[in-house]
Formats: sequence, structure tokens, C-alpha cells
Amino acid sequence: MDAAGTDSLLLTSNTSLCWYLDGSRVHISLAGAPIAAMLVTHSGDHLVTFNNEAERMAAEEVPPEVSVHAAPWHGSLEAVARELAGSNPLAESEVAAQLRGARQAFLPAESTRYAQLNADTAAVLTDVLSRATPGTTELEIAAQLASRIVAMGAEPLVLLCNGTTRSTFRHPLPTHNPLGRRAMAVVCARRNGLVANATRWVRFDGGTPAELDAESRLTAVEADIFDATVPGVRLNSIFREIQRSYARNGFGPEQWTLHHQGGVAGYAGRDPRATAATEDEVVLNQTFTWNPSGPSVKIEDTVQLTESGIAILSVDPRWPTTSVNGLQRPLTLEL
Repeated sequence: MDAAGTDSLLLTSNTSLCWYLDGSRVHISLAGAPIAAMLVTHSGDHLVTFNNEAERMAAEEVPPEVSVHAAPWHGSLEAVARELAGSNPLAESEVAAQLRGARQAFLPAESTRYAQLNADTAAVLTDVLSRATPGTTELEIAAQLASRIVAMGAEPLVLLCNGTTRSTFRHPLPTHNPLGRRAMAVVCARRNGLVANATRWVRFDGGTPAELDAESRLTAVEADIFDATVPGVRLNSIFREIQRSYARNGFGPEQWTLHHQGGVAGYAGRDPRATAATEDEVVLNQTFTWNPSGPSVKIEDTVQLTESGIAILSVDPRWPTTSVNGLQRPLTLEL
């Protein structure tokens, strides 16, 4: 605000609101816009929400030092915020990069909450997939994952599953198809505003030589990404290393064009995705979810960059792993 020469800033996105409010829930529909806006001023914070939400928000979601203001349920949150500000506040979109930078280095309490969320999410994947059979359908897997995620106080933002017949799809929304001999499940779960991301594979045989080879080569790609994720480097530099690593590890130079590669994690699924154009600088205590993929193969976990290097957050000790450059990486669970 000082740098922009303004007395007030209006936060309107779910990502910024959850971060600034330290994990408060600001949604009703997962598919809808936030039901609140935050006016930040030098003299205090003012949450504007609809009149049918104000009492609950004040009682359950908002810290006591934040003033809650009700807007008509049929009205405009931003209009009420402008009245409170007495002028047009700085829009979040005008300082999106600065806000993103402000939330990248996790505080200790955020790191603790995020590690627990990721561990809980990994445990749910183990519990559900270890009970799967070839006849279990993709939608049954998704339903079981959703039930467990909600029970742990989180919101299932993304649930993907594919069986053998749909293994080439990289964003496989679940269907009534049975899993068959091999399947993938993907979860993005949100709690306290933070989003955990993880992918796991299960199969009911020993795997084909081609599958085993592709899985091994993909862990090498991921290891290259982890090695490139160091303080001071920029995301587009890591992205260039991803492109080179695919070619080095036998996936071809165009593999990166077939699916996004992940990026910064935390208060959004990716905050932001890494591309050739993202120049955000990597900092200590920042969190990431990289998700390299190839034909019928993918690996994905949420990690944090610490003073000791990369720490895997989405870990369940019951899941089989292999050591890759000193990090335990998930194998395909064989049942």
C-alpha cells in the first residue's frame, strides 16, 4: 500500500483472503466466488460479507480484531467496501505479483498446518487405494476419497481417477469404468485455506517392463526438478530445466507441452504454475508441487524448500517408496 501510495487495498480472491485471514473459509459453493471481500487499511481490517453470512462469519471464521460489515445479499461487496474506504481502494489485481511474493515464504505455523494437511491427505490415499480391487470403479474411488477428505475437515477441490482403459488421460475425471489392472488417483484437498496435492498409482500385477521403465525415468525427471529448486532461482529457469530433463530421460523434447508441470503450492493449487514467462524468485520455506508426467505415468507430491533442501510433505510411511537422490519417492502400490 505504501509503495502504491494508497490508504486501502481490497482483497477479493479466495487465495488472498484465505492467506490474509490465516485460513478462514470464505466460500459457500466450491464453484462460486468468495462470499467476502477484505478492505485493508492503515487503521484496521474490514471484512465485507453478505447479510445472510455476517453473523456466522463473525462468530466462526474471522479474528476478533477484524470488523465485519454486512452487505445486502443482492448487493455488491465491492460497493460497500468503497463506501467504507471513502474512495476507490487499490484492487488486488494491480498488485497480484507483490501479494504472491508476500505469501511465498511460509511462517512456522503455516508450515506446521500444511505438513499435517499433506500427511493426512497421503494417509487417505493409502487407506482408499489399499482396499481397491480391479473391479472397483473410478467413481467409487473418488467417492471414498471425498468422504475421507471431508471427514478430516478438508474440501476435495480435485478428485481424479483413471483405470487401465483411460490411463492416457492426464486429467481423468472419474467414470463408472472399473480400474482394471492399473489405476491412478489424484487429490487436491484444501484445509485452513491451504491446498495439498498428491498423486498415487496402484496395480494388481507386477507391471510391464515398459511401465516400470517409464516410472523409473520419470522419477529421474522429478529429481532434476528438485535439484533445480533452490533459493534465488526463478521459476522460468526451473521450467527450462524441466524441458531439458524430459529429453535427457527419454521422453522427447515435446513432452512438457502435453500437460502443465506444476509450480508453487500453498493457498492455491499452483501459485503460480511455472512457465517460460513466470519470473517469481524461489525463497526458503516456500512450498511446491511439481507434477512431471509422461504417457500413462505421472508423479506428484507437495514439498517444502527448507535450509536442509527439499522436504516431502505428502508422506504416509505405509506407502512403498524408493530412494531417489536421498528422497523417498512413491512407488506404485502392488496389490
